[in-house]
Amino acid sequence: MGRAAVSIRRATVEDFDRVAALTVDAYRAASRLAVGHGYEKVLADVPSRAAAAEVLVAGWPGAEDGGIVGTVTFVLPGTPYAELCGPGEAEFRMLAVDPLAQGRGIGEALVRACLDRARALSARAVRLSTTPVLVAANRLYERLGFVRTPELDWSPAAGVDLLAFRFDLPRAGEVSAHEVEGDVERGGPALVVGDVGVADDAPA
Repeated sequence: MGRAAVSIRRATVEDFDRVAALTVDAYRAASRLAVGHGYEKVLADVPSRAAAAEVLVAGWPGAEDGGIVGTVTFVLPGTPYAELCGPGEAEFRMLAVDPLAQGRGIGEALVRACLDRARALSARAVRLSTTPVLVAANRLYERLGFVRTPELDWSPAAGVDLLAFRFDLPRAGEVSAHEVEGDVERGGPALVVGDVGVADDAPA
């Protein structure tokens, strides 16, 4: 695949239906979430997420309908959707990429947008939860510099085991080796990223 340019922005009310459908579809495809599973209601409740956190979307520039192909929810500690992050940290959840658009760097761009947002807020770390079955997404996290924190692994329901990861943000004036190796070209609101060749979806 060639390079893919995606524009990342905060979701608007007009985006909510598309974000809900995309997230549910991506979770079904990636983790075999059964139709009618109770978690679908949580994934589809974009208005509640947007009221309590920052819902970001990735889309193709110039597309008439916004071309939304990915989404992620950026979370701060002490808010309703926070699971792992503590004071001075941030977290992201519900990273999802349209199954037809995966493998084009969209998931990576969304993760990097969350890291940029956390950095702008002077957070010292970003945390996430994911499932063991999402091998490709977990490889992406590790390649970007996230490290496992097994002491925080947890289970929100019977039969659902989640793995915890953390990304330590450099202090002012420092740049991590992972950021140097994996830097992407940025221009205005858009992030231009290369093909990362993975299924960029990670339920959390």
